[in-house]
Amino acid sequence: MIDPNLTGRSRVEAALECLGIDAEIVSPGSPMPTVPLAAEALGCTVEQIIKTVVFATRDLHAVIAIANGTRRIDRRRLAEAVGAASLKLADPEFVLDVTGYPAGGVSPIGIRTAGVPVIVDIAVLDQDSVYGGAGTEDDLLHIATGILIGVTGGRVCPIARED
Repeated sequence: MIDPNLTGRSRVEAALECLGIDAEIVSPGSPMPTVPLAAEALGCTVEQIIKTVVFATRDLHAVIAIANGTRRIDRRRLAEAVGAASLKLADPEFVLDVTGYPAGGVSPIGIRTAGVPVIVDIAVLDQDSVYGGAGTEDDLLHIATGILIGVTGGRVCPIARED
């Protein structure tokens, strides 16, 4: 079990160890404020960069969406996928409380709150491996897509569109 008080990179490291996941945290050593800059720093394609975004229902139930960084999550499609009337982007405090990660550094693994539905956009499956949040703005988690789907329990649905 992951210590519920851990946050950031420490939480990702604990999740990797606890779950026995074959993945790695990479730190390119250069700023990555955008998907293209992250891809350039890592030497990968922009489609390999994923984002893990937290949304909230009207009654404040969390929903996690994972999509390629080049795609825009369609809230209507995501709401339909989880059977919610509507969804709003979660505020930073809610994100930290639910996930154990700061907004902007949410990792797809080691989510603090059990049972949060995870929906993965179908386009993510076009990649063999992806780079996602690792608890900070400076680190990324490199993980095989199949492992990502398995460890998150993510349901694959078409929830995003090209920006």
